Amino acid sequence: MSDLDAAPGGPARHRRDQERADQDGLARALRAAVRGEVDLSATARALHTMDASNYRRVPAAVVAPRDADDVAGVLAVCRERQVPVVARGAGTSIAGQATGVGVVLDFTRHMNRVTSLDPAARTAVVQPGVVLDDLRAAAAPHGLTFGPDPSTHSRCTLGGMIGNNSCGAHSVAWGTTADNVTALSVLDGTGTPRRLARGWDGAPDGLRALVEGDLALLRTGYPDLPRRISGYALDALLPEHGTDLARAFCGSEGTLGLLTEAVVRLVDAPRARALAVLGYPDESAAAEAAAGLLPHGPLTVEGMAADLVRGADGLPGGGAWLFVETGGDTPAEARARARTIVRAAAPDTVDALVVDDPAGQRALWRVREDASGTATRMRDGTEAWPGWEDCAVPPERLGAYLRDFRGLLAGHGLRGTPYGHFGDGCIHVRIDFDLIGREGIARFRRFSEDLAELVVAHGGSLSGEHGDGQARAELLPKMYGPGLVGLFGRAKDLWDPAGLLNPGMLVRPDPLDANLRFAPLPREPVDVVFGYPHDDGDFSAAVRRCVGVAKCRTAATASPSGVMCPSFRVTGEEEHSTRGRAHLLHEMLAGEIVTDGWRSTEVRDALDLCLSCKGCRSDCPVGVDMATYKAEFLHHHYEGRRRPAAHYTMGRLPRWLRAVAVTRTAPLVNALARVRPLAAAGKRLGGIAPERAVPDIAPRTLRQWWRRRPRSRAVPDVVLWPDTFTDHLSPVVGRAAVAVLEDAGLTVALPPDGVCCGITYVSTGQLDRARAVLRATLERMAPLLDAGTPLVVLEPSCAAALRTDLTELLGDDPRAHRIAASVRTFAQAVEELAPHWQPPHVGRPVVGQTHCHQHAVLGDAAERRLRARAGLTGDLSGGCCGLAGNFGFERGHYEVSKACAEEQLLPSVAAADGDAVVLADGFSCRTQLDQLAGVRGRHLAEVLAEGIARRER
Repeated sequence: MSDLDAAPGGPARHRRDQERADQDGLARALRAAVRGEVDLSATARALHTMDASNYRRVPAAVVAPRDADDVAGVLAVCRERQVPVVARGAGTSIAGQATGVGVVLDFTRHMNRVTSLDPAARTAVVQPGVVLDDLRAAAAPHGLTFGPDPSTHSRCTLGGMIGNNSCGAHSVAWGTTADNVTALSVLDGTGTPRRLARGWDGAPDGLRALVEGDLALLRTGYPDLPRRISGYALDALLPEHGTDLARAFCGSEGTLGLLTEAVVRLVDAPRARALAVLGYPDESAAAEAAAGLLPHGPLTVEGMAADLVRGADGLPGGGAWLFVETGGDTPAEARARARTIVRAAAPDTVDALVVDDPAGQRALWRVREDASGTATRMRDGTEAWPGWEDCAVPPERLGAYLRDFRGLLAGHGLRGTPYGHFGDGCIHVRIDFDLIGREGIARFRRFSEDLAELVVAHGGSLSGEHGDGQARAELLPKMYGPGLVGLFGRAKDLWDPAGLLNPGMLVRPDPLDANLRFAPLPREPVDVVFGYPHDDGDFSAAVRRCVGVAKCRTAATASPSGVMCPSFRVTGEEEHSTRGRAHLLHEMLAGEIVTDGWRSTEVRDALDLCLSCKGCRSDCPVGVDMATYKAEFLHHHYEGRRRPAAHYTMGRLPRWLRAVAVTRTAPLVNALARVRPLAAAGKRLGGIAPERAVPDIAPRTLRQWWRRRPRSRAVPDVVLWPDTFTDHLSPVVGRAAVAVLEDAGLTVALPPDGVCCGITYVSTGQLDRARAVLRATLERMAPLLDAGTPLVVLEPSCAAALRTDLTELLGDDPRAHRIAASVRTFAQAVEELAPHWQPPHVGRPVVGQTHCHQHAVLGDAAERRLRARAGLTGDLSGGCCGLAGNFGFERGHYEVSKACAEEQLLPSVAAADGDAVVLADGFSCRTQLDQLAGVRGRHLAEVLAEGIARRER
């Protein structure tokens, strides 16, 4: 900066003042023009800088239009001020087309309905923000569905699908989105409303002349293959193709007009489905076999190789697989067709299986659908990125193309894991580009140019599903030549003369190596407390794990036992999704929009409703761990500052409860908590929600009970961890666990006084205290560690803290890893240490919820097996109870906490048989059930201990 710029009243200050005035003027004009929300806050802009691509742009404003009139109002304001406009659905685009520097239109908030559905005509009228799964749910009662189904079907929107001409796994049966659209209502760049269908009605002036003036080029310039998505589909306007304006508009990525309504075609949904999974020696063999299966009429022919699969549970033998789905009117018919596929493929396969039960099929499809996230990390932890995510070639050339593609990767010193729609010749891949260093970015460009030439040499399309956006549009001349690309530009100018609709995409694109999302991030590691062992200790790398596929943005959990992301499912707000929080942390590190670093109120407010459930740690395909990031942020945010009252009360709960135990004042404290004025005052001072009742403290702790009972002098088989909640608030659980473990023939011991897992300190970001507590625990546990005694932890959150937080906070101490390795859940200990013990036969159904930390960190397979051996039938629900330790008790969180419980836990309990056992291994879950439903949940140990007592009578 020059001295003149730095001087008061200099050009720099003038520019800043002018930018602020322009922003204020834009805000006033937009709010006057629309009824929907207009948001120019740092939070809103930061949440919309990125999609699922490698690119980042900072928008000026975010508008959630209520209707087509609002969209027209935004266009009018933006035309007057020469501000770009970009349409956005779920923001899962992989080529950068859902990012923009002007006004972002978020259609998901209001324009998200299925307006009508006509079963007889097999059509539906939808708004652009409707989620695909919502349309399919509306069509399902009529035996219908929408054919195209991207792997993001639980959150992608119809507007985005039309903008990208999306396809999905079933395109071999039902085609692309363009094949399933009959009419579109759009506003072009001038704000003119247009109705697009077959024929020239609704076309902008000059478009017909443009097409008729270059018929020869349009007839010869496009490759013939099922997945040609790149460029504008101007060939759909040829007379021999029926002059289909709606089809031509599909795949235009918001550069020609803004969609306000669509009429889509529905197809018959098979009444039954079966899945043939075919194992091949390698990827090339699978690719070469795919085209030969198409004459048998499959619904899908999906392919993936072993280097993408994290564990091959449920898959047949082989180094690569084809997932071939068949349909029928009956399960027998679908199964027979799948077996026909297996027989037809037999000469080339090494193994195969047919799966016809829906649960088994869903489990296998999750392996495939999670690939877009799983592929972002190589097996050695190296990051991998999109950019060449979905090239397509003629299916019969796929095997040869893949061999050449693998060779090209090796020639550039890159790695990737191809998978995708083998039946359509479309390959997805994430590649370990270095998109941060100068040489890495240069290699990204060289590889992109070489791969474009390879795809064209095989008669393919640069995009076979996700569109060109910024990632590939620069290279379209290699595919189409300058003449056809020039025609694209002339068509764009007819629809959008001012060039304000999604500029930089598809036509006159920005360079493929500009606007990269990582450019503003710090180059040196940020000083942090957690070790981030899976990210080489780099907090920026941990935040970069979020690639924007938005599995967290779903209205329901992705699987019956899933957890992520409970706060988003309650509020529906992007800032309360795992992705939204990760993007805000990204912008905090970037420092351009979120400028206060660790002191950021924007990040703090977004994290406030994070329940620290850890669901994202397991359910996110790339393992984002927002609970850890939240703890890290809170540590820095409040460092040297006064904390919220709840951090001093609930965050330091172990200290207060130990004081009560030492002074034996539990009865007095309980009595005072029942005096309403005193309780209200205490909750107000302690930051506790007024709606919450304070749980009773046990008059006698687990340790006090333990000291009074006769103990064996034998070397213990297990050490029972007396966590704070079990010890002080529900010692009955600990006593029950002792009874069961001893009935199983195990000798039990308790560790020395003063041990603690630190979970309450971690969840409130008091990481210095957490580390001090954990160091003291390591010292006190040293003798038991030397003996290698298993550690049985009854409270899932404490077990998860000892398994993960301990090593991530004190990873340089080998004793931390030894404790983590010794941790067992109650069921794991019984199964491992007393394999021949026969539990009592309870013989009752169960209901309840798997603890979210158990789901995310520990797994519940041993618990399910132990329940089955005891005759406890049925499955527990997923989701989160909503109390989540201190979260549900904190002032301001009650409504969200309650709504989380009402999603799965409370309905499952209310609908249960009267004889059902309500299981809840976590103290939070039991407390939530008691306070919201008046139901007593029990730990599995309690249920088994009661069975033992009955057996001995």
